[in-house]
Amino acid sequence: MIKANDPKLRSWVEVAPDSDFSIQNIPFGIFTTEGALTRVATAIGEYVLDLTQLHDKGLFEGLDLPKDIFQQSTLNAFMALGKEKTRAVRNRISDLLEEGNQEIQSTYLKETALISMAEVEMLMPVQVPNYTDFYSSEQHAFNVGTMFRGPENALMPNWKHIPVGYHGRASSIVVSGTPFHRPKGQTKADDVDKPSFGPCRLLDFELEMAFITGKENQLGDPVSTQEAGDYIFGFVVLNDWSARDIQKWEYVPLGPFLAKNFASHVSPWVVTMDALEPFVVPGPQQDPEVLDYLKYNTDCHFDVNLEVGIQPEGAEETVVCNSNMKYLYWNVKQQLAHHTVNGCNMQVGDMYGSGTISGPEPHEYGSMLELAWRGTKPVPMNDGSERKFILDGDTVLMRAHAQKNGVRVGFGEVKAKVLPAK
Repeated sequence: MIKANDPKLRSWVEVAPDSDFSIQNIPFGIFTTEGALTRVATAIGEYVLDLTQLHDKGLFEGLDLPKDIFQQSTLNAFMALGKEKTRAVRNRISDLLEEGNQEIQSTYLKETALISMAEVEMLMPVQVPNYTDFYSSEQHAFNVGTMFRGPENALMPNWKHIPVGYHGRASSIVVSGTPFHRPKGQTKADDVDKPSFGPCRLLDFELEMAFITGKENQLGDPVSTQEAGDYIFGFVVLNDWSARDIQKWEYVPLGPFLAKNFASHVSPWVVTMDALEPFVVPGPQQDPEVLDYLKYNTDCHFDVNLEVGIQPEGAEETVVCNSNMKYLYWNVKQQLAHHTVNGCNMQVGDMYGSGTISGPEPHEYGSMLELAWRGTKPVPMNDGSERKFILDGDTVLMRAHAQKNGVRVGFGEVKAKVLPAK
């Protein structure tokens, strides 16, 4: 077991039982305060811990870290140090925060390096060179296929043989809290002959998790499922927005384009793969048997609870979905192995969306397309209104956490408000 994951650990920082940021978590993020430069931090309870100040005072002595490693605007340089080094940093932070440790608690660093979350601005945690979106939830693929092709032909012939995915747009991935305008594009109604141009009418969220690579492979060198864990640094919650009416008209023959590249939102804290180790569970039985390069010898599905809420402007939030990351058919090791089997080279900071995560029950469906079943079953809001898709002024919120043996490891939230089309 990784030392920082010990369920017996307690912190001298007060951490509420329902906090996402226990001492067993120790995520990494980028923050700033008014008039200050960006820097790297971790989260504990309701505080961020400024790692630059700790490093300047020699509290990471012996780990041989570059002097400016935490004086960065992204986590890319830190992740590139490699798993051995980043794991050592996480373990050291755990020591410093552990109950009884006085190295921070008894010094002025307690007042300067430990900052209330209410006083900081969280920024995009990584610079994303490349973005890939998979389609790895069987229930989601079945639901969507059923709507358009019927249950007998819901899954395409390749779906249970390969982790289907596409290359998306990295530049429009933004951090939680960034508002965005409703996209415009071409759409075509079924009862007319020609397309028209205008704002998307069927704006949808997609509940996803995304992993981030912290290690590169050379062009031509595939990464096996056995090696994949060394490449995956951590995870964020991802809302991969979709314009369903634009998508329907444009996706043949080359797939997603303008319907998917106008905005994707991520949570600001990157939870390490190490922190999720205690929450690993077996995956589903894969039938038919996968090809050898997709076989794996250690479980890599995660029991992470997922939640989606919709908050109409000026009203309270309505939770519309409760799902779980364990419902993915293809796990992250298989996704990375398939992505690189042709020799594709990964870069530090690359992001890989899971695809919409839907469970077997209707309240576990991870998109409005499914929850409202193509608009035929409107979803009631607490303010008395209904939603078939997302309206201007709505804020969509997503949250994720894992919990076991009294330990909670969470991601915080990712939220975004929809503004009218420009």
